[in-house]
Amino acid sequence: MSYVTGLKCRECGRNYPIEPLHVCDNCFGPLEVVYDYQKVRSRVSPSKISSRPHNLWRYRELLPVDTDHPTVGLNSGFTPLVRAERLGAEVGLKNLYIKDDSVNHPTLSYKDRVVAVAITKAKEFGFTTVSCASTGNLATAVAAHAAHAGLECYIFMPKGVEAGKIVGSSIYGARVITIEGNYDDVNRLCSEIADKYGWAFVNINLRPYYTEGAKTFGFEVAEQLGWRLPDHIVVPTAGGTILPKIAKAFKELKELGWISDGNFKIHSAQAAGSAPVIHALHKGADLIVPVKPNTIAKSIAIGNPADGYYVLRAVRESGGWGEAVTDAEIVEAMKLLARTEGIFAEPAGGTTLAVTLKLFAQGRIKSDELVVVAITGNGYKTLEAVANAVEDPCNINARLDEFDALYAKLKNGKRATAGAA
Repeated sequence: MSYVTGLKCRECGRNYPIEPLHVCDNCFGPLEVVYDYQKVRSRVSPSKISSRPHNLWRYRELLPVDTDHPTVGLNSGFTPLVRAERLGAEVGLKNLYIKDDSVNHPTLSYKDRVVAVAITKAKEFGFTTVSCASTGNLATAVAAHAAHAGLECYIFMPKGVEAGKIVGSSIYGARVITIEGNYDDVNRLCSEIADKYGWAFVNINLRPYYTEGAKTFGFEVAEQLGWRLPDHIVVPTAGGTILPKIAKAFKELKELGWISDGNFKIHSAQAAGSAPVIHALHKGADLIVPVKPNTIAKSIAIGNPADGYYVLRAVRESGGWGEAVTDAEIVEAMKLLARTEGIFAEPAGGTTLAVTLKLFAQGRIKSDELVVVAITGNGYKTLEAVANAVEDPCNINARLDEFDALYAKLKNGKRATAGAA
């Protein structure tokens, strides 16, 4: 049973049926899914949700699908919310949590959430070919979930994305096509292809349904905190999908009465080399001026974010803020998170943690407030970003005396670069 009543333009409010549409033909505003919250409230409760399998479909009444028995994404979602005690102690935050989608299934990023919903909806609409424009993580997720669903798949990425993400998409049998240019060039081409070939592009003509999957990140945070909201949540911003949907998730839980009244501040994190939303936020502007990305954080290197305006609106409505950090700060944050909590995040995660530390230094986050840092992808997919920032291994011959000498140097804080002759 679907609890969706239709689509609605975010700008002019015009209503649309449940079809593969994404843009209002009246004002060209983006369309969003609308639910019957009274019906949801009458049929489901937090206790009922808690009894369900640990995947994103535990929240299916608040997702835009008709089926009660999805076959895609059965192992996606419900990733750990880690109490980061060692990291918190080192940086001075007493109630710090990491929402760790670097271990999401099957492709190690939050994109498994949105794609599971989009592919399920594509099947309901009768599509046989699915596709996407991607900087990497979305590509691998679409390829994997399409393979599981038995759908033909085409992937479009800008030339120069990390090799792991190209291989990680091709391995599932998807046809991968790289484009000369940046993500915005890829996205424009994909819009034309979607119109001509009638394929299901998860982040274009299925975008209203696709973005709803990001709400599950927020639902899980609230549930894992005992059905309460954090004081702060810091989220990376690329195209702008996830941050507004986390804010929507928190508002829906309030609307349903599943959490007690509580305020949350949501903060945007971008890399300095691709920070159009942060530039607008700091200027107090609504207009986002596109930039040409130049950062190691390739998964969030989108210079003209489709939902950037809605990131600004969600941040401002919550009383939150946003910052940009340099590539060097990103790498240091990645190393800090790995060293203290054993979590290897991709550069987007390093961005989020580095911004969290900057907000704390600015006094926008207090030491005793409950803070959630969103880690949305796995560092093993982006090894190039930190390959030159870690020490080379020590090299010795297979002799105990050489290890003894090396160990003595290491214990004394010296670095041995080669074995004895």
